Amino acid sequence: MREEYDFSSAVKNPYARKLKRQVTINLDADTIDYFKDQAAVSGIPYQTLINLYLSECALQKKKLQISWN
Repeated sequence: MREEYDFSSAVKNPYARKLKRQVTINLDADTIDYFKDQAAVSGIPYQTLINLYLSECALQKKKLQISWN
């Protein structure tokens, strides 16, 4: 490693706004198992699949429709 680095010509990260933030969330075991099964089929990590699904819901501005029977 160098003793000093020159960052005078550094460029700001264009993806900085899209960085992920770690959160803690409680999910049902069945829900996690579902996404883990989907991950095994698709080859995409299950946390990424959950993020993709939630991102799609947010982009489409899906509204919750809850009915208790």
